[in-house]
Amino acid sequence: MRTGSEPTTARSSLRVRFWLSVWGVVWTVAATVAFALAGHPGWALACGMLFLVVAADLAFVVRHIRQGPHYQPGRDVPPYEPPHGPPTDRP
Repeated sequence: MRTGSEPTTARSSLRVRFWLSVWGVVWTVAATVAFALAGHPGWALACGMLFLVVAADLAFVVRHIRQGPHYQPGRDVPPYEPPHGPPTDRP
């Protein structure tokens, strides 16, 4: 049931994005080191730049998680405000 308040009460999967960003940091650091040791500076540079993107996303996600339940509501907060009054779509 939609109430029209979804944009203001939408939930984000910040914890999933956090762990995917951590995974991305691990892989981009490993790939940067591996390509640098293998003598492929272009690929090492590309992986290093990707590391910067993933690290920025990780910082963004951590910032929003630390801002509290306004941005990451707990399981006890309903996803939308229940409708008030009698249902209008019933015959």
